Amino acid sequence: MNKKDLLPLVISELENQLSQAITAATNAHNAAIDDQSKAETQYDTLAIEAAYLAEGQSRRIETLKSQITLLSQLTLHPSDNIELGALVSVEYDDGEIKHFLILPSGAGIQVFSKNKTIYVITPSAPICQALLGKSIDDDFLLTNTGTNQSGYVTAII
Repeated sequence: MNKKDLLPLVISELENQLSQAITAATNAHNAAIDDQSKAETQYDTLAIEAAYLAEGQSRRIETLKSQITLLSQLTLHPSDNIELGALVSVEYDDGEIKHFLILPSGAGIQVFSKNKTIYVITPSAPICQALLGKSIDDDFLLTNTGTNQSGYVTAII
């Protein structure tokens, strides 16, 4: 796996989300100004709801644009310790192996490379907080809603 090959995949997914958000915002805007949305009674709020939806989608569009710009300008470099930009493989104590790409945005995106799923996480994610600063073979403990998961770092790219 090469993290420099993964970054364009993440950006592409964000661009897909941006396209969908633009379509949703356009549809919500059109619904807000459509004659069929005109309030017939004081309790008829369809146009107001559509306007709120359009506003929310517009905010989402701006967020996605800034995330795409941020990731497009990101320089990835090798490191011995886990930090922003690292591609990390971990093995949990139950034998499960996971791969994480630590980026400043794009949390929740999954990309695929060489039959492996790579999860994009950001520094605010609990797993990321448990991993930051670690080196290969270091143990980590993830406490999540009263449940502990532990494992160790198998690779840092």
